[in-house]
Amino acid sequence: MTDIKKSVRAIGLCSGGLDSILAGLVLKDQGIDVTWICFETPFFPADKARAASEMTGIPLIVKEITETYLEMLTDPPCGYGKHMNPCRDCHALMFRLAGEELEKGGYDFLFSGEVAGQRPLSQNKQALRYVEKRSGFDGKVLRPLSAKILPETEVEALGLVDRERLLGIQGRSRKEQMALAKAYGITEYPSPAGGCLLTDKKYSDRLRDLFASGKAYEPSDLHLLKQGRHLRLPSGEKVIIGRTKGDNRWILTFHDPARHLIIDLKGKGSPTVVVDVDASEETVQVGAALCAGYAKVPAGEVVEAVVRSGSKRRVISVAAVDPADFRECII
Repeated sequence: MTDIKKSVRAIGLCSGGLDSILAGLVLKDQGIDVTWICFETPFFPADKARAASEMTGIPLIVKEITETYLEMLTDPPCGYGKHMNPCRDCHALMFRLAGEELEKGGYDFLFSGEVAGQRPLSQNKQALRYVEKRSGFDGKVLRPLSAKILPETEVEALGLVDRERLLGIQGRSRKEQMALAKAYGITEYPSPAGGCLLTDKKYSDRLRDLFASGKAYEPSDLHLLKQGRHLRLPSGEKVIIGRTKGDNRWILTFHDPARHLIIDLKGKGSPTVVVDVDASEETVQVGAALCAGYAKVPAGEVVEAVVRSGSKRRVISVAAVDPADFRECII
């Protein structure tokens, strides 16, 4: 059995899911100095990774990479999965960025919690190989949970890890991971689904629409896509309407006063509505009329709506519309 030196240092991708957690602990058990890194964008926050770090004591580096990520997302070499998820190119990008941290921080190798065959398209052996080659760190990427069924890496050949103490998990069943979690005393961990918004159909439809609109956008626009009703009018302009008080708070948090107008009804509770600051007056009127319609004002009844742009405000009169008339505009 190879004697692993305490001085070996590894940095690994961490989503905060069970596989990430186990990969870190398996290496830590060999006396390896383990650090995690999580790359944060509007599509996947670092909350779960932070929770995993707190639970295990494994240090975590969090880096915000939205601008770099969007460059890849708009034209991923391998294309998208079922929705707007560019999984192979996403993983390759993250390993490349983690590799930059490896070089800067003097780590010996990279690792992740990927399991061969767990996801048929993005974690088959061919995909894992693609990711490693595209990362620019070929030979330095270790998958501790599936290492025994994958070709030996440079990391193992150099004796930086003991291959015999790595695992050979494959396939979609999580029984082995759950048993290992129990052995480590891990009783709470996130479900394997739902981590990335790019795998969500509704969000992906809205993101695709945003890209197709040709309009400039900011990270705040990517957050706005997460909640509320989104309508693309026949004119090509967009209206966002809150459905709940939570949606309204979300809209007020992430709208940009320099680029968005806020509309709500004067003197009564209503959804919060967003249109672009350069929207036509017709679109402003439609947004206000929809605000009234979703506030249960009878179609045709005239009400007053407040249109705000930063500290500026004006009041307009509009006739409420039946939201059902705009059903085909919903994204």
